[in-house]
Parts: sequence; C-alpha cells; structure tokens
Amino acid sequence: MWGSVGLIAWTHAGYPLAAAATGRLRRYVPRRDERFLPEVALIIAAHNEERAIHGKLENALRLDYPRERLEIIVALDGSGDGTRQAVERFAGEGVRLLDLPRLGKVTAQNAAARATSAEILAFSDAHSPWEPDALRLLVRNLADPEVGYVCGRVQLDEMDGGDNRESLYWSYELWLRENESACGCLTAGSGAIYAVRRSAFVELGSEHSHDIGLPFRLRRGGLRSIYEPAAVAREPGLTTTREEWPRKVRMLSRAWWEVLRGGLLDPRGQPPAFFAALFSHRLLRYSSGPLHLVLLFSSVALAPRDRPARVLLAAQLVFASLALVGWRRPGRVPFAGVAWYYAVVNAASVVGLVRTLIRRPYVMWSPTRGGP
Repeated sequence: MWGSVGLIAWTHAGYPLAAAATGRLRRYVPRRDERFLPEVALIIAAHNEERAIHGKLENALRLDYPRERLEIIVALDGSGDGTRQAVERFAGEGVRLLDLPRLGKVTAQNAAARATSAEILAFSDAHSPWEPDALRLLVRNLADPEVGYVCGRVQLDEMDGGDNRESLYWSYELWLRENESACGCLTAGSGAIYAVRRSAFVELGSEHSHDIGLPFRLRRGGLRSIYEPAAVAREPGLTTTREEWPRKVRMLSRAWWEVLRGGLLDPRGQPPAFFAALFSHRLLRYSSGPLHLVLLFSSVALAPRDRPARVLLAAQLVFASLALVGWRRPGRVPFAGVAWYYAVVNAASVVGLVRTLIRRPYVMWSPTRGGP
C-alpha cells in the first residue's frame, strides 16, 4: 500500500521537482549554430488527411529555411480518400509523394527516410502546422555533434465548450520536458515536431513510436536528445476528455511495448542519470494506472484493521466521486474535470498494458484532432 503511494507521488511530484533542481544546478546547453543549414528532408506521414494536407503543405513551403536545402516528402499510409490527389497538386513545388500500402505510421516514416539522402530528417503530422522559424530553430541544435534528436513545443489550440484538461497536463509535461533537457536527459519527444540526425536514425517496427523509441536508443549510442521550446507547432485539441480515450489507449499500448519488448529498461549502455529518468518518468508514469489498482486493493484489504488504510481508502473514494462528477457534470465542481481526466488517462494505461500483454500494440492510426 505505502509502496504504491510512494511510487505514484514520486513520478508525479518528487521526480519533476528533482529534475527541476538538477537542471538548475548543472544546466546542459547544446552548442547551437544559427549558420548550420544542412540538407533537410521534412517527412509528413499521412492517412486519410484530405482535409488537412493542403494547409500543411502550404505551411511547409512557407518555412524560413533555404528552399534548395529542403526536401518535402509525404509518406502516404494507404489512404482511401483524396489525400493522394491533394498532394499531387504540389508536385510542381517539389513535394514528393510516396504512395505506400497500409502498414502503419512508423513503417511509412521508415520508407520516407530510405527515400532521401538528406543529412537531417525532420518529422511532422498533417494536422500540425509549424511556425515559420521552427525548422531552423530545431536544426541549429544539431550543429552540436553530441545531439542526435531534438523535439519542439506543441501548442494545443483549445476547443470551446469542452471539458478536456489535456492542455493543463500538457503544460506540466512541457515544463518537465524542459527540465529533463536541461539535465541532458530528455526521455521522450513529440510526434508533431522533431528532427533526427540521419546518421543516428533507427528504423523501428510498426509497434513502436519515435517519440519514446528514439531518445533512449540514441542515448545508448552516446547521443543526447533535447527539447527546443522556441520551435513551435500548433495542434488542435480535443473537445472532451472522453474523446481522449482511444488516442491514449493507442499511445500507451505502444509505450508498454517499449517497456516490455523494446528494451527501454535495459540499463546496458545507459548513463545512470538517464536510466533513472527513464524509470521515474516513463515506467512509473505508465504504471500509474496499475499502481492505483494495487493501492485500491491493498487499502481495501487492510482497512478493517488499519486506520491509515481506511484514510487512504476514503481519500480514493472521494477522488473517484469527484471524477464521476467531472464526467457527468463537467465544469460544475472545481477540480472535478481534472479528476476525470486523470482517471481516464490511468484507466487507459491499464487497458494499454492488457492489450500489449494479450495481443500487440495498436499499429494502425486514423486522423483525429489531437494527433495519431
């Protein structure tokens, strides 16, 4: 019971505070160079993105980066709508189309990486426009030979009239990401905006994701992953917490795959500080749902004879009631929406774990507001 409480408190509060303190004491700053302008391939994976792809390609063509050094590739993952025709209209602007069978996002990204010889591979989603200077700001960090991966900041555009608290969580996550980067221990990135040194790029299977799978693999090879908050991509948020459910289950099933089958927790080749960050931020964060179940069952078992267990059980019941209020009557009670969001995310971590254990992670993806 107390072990569950301690681990939950550590991953959500103790570790973030420790990362912030460490980042202040020994701040890692990459050796940036604004004049570093290598050839870049901007890879956009898309599936049934007819409504978004036109705007995304116009946005890509307006990026403040030398056009002769920028290649734009759309990796089409077996679309069944008009996405291919929409991309073909940009052929005269130099946009390349890879019309691929439906095998999943990471497989499409692998194919695009093989199709270019650019020194830097940048990745984005069809529904995530970048600020004009975003690519230049990402790339300047890769002038440092110690840096292999750099991700930017995703700014969620909140939808009016909803109860989703994703933006609140995302603000917390970006703050933690900035502190991890200051420690030189960034543990995950953002699929909407990131760049990788080609020589460091690792082709992953369709069950994986670059967000989680690349940083720890690159660290084993002696390369750091960092966060560049000045490089901004915008992404539409979802209106309600309920809409977050399928996306969270899909993402967390892949996260569990990295833990159970991808070697995320293999300490070989990992600096101790980075491995501690992986354990504290990744494993324990994904484990919050199962840990809450352990806490509930252990406090129920101990409640008849242990007063602290009764107090903890009562606190859990109050929190569950608050989450139910947030579900049924969002916005009526302070913090109820936050409790409901927290409950949904932790339930998704349990379902994602079960899915990974009995089958395999979700490989296929569909276009949704808020990301694949």
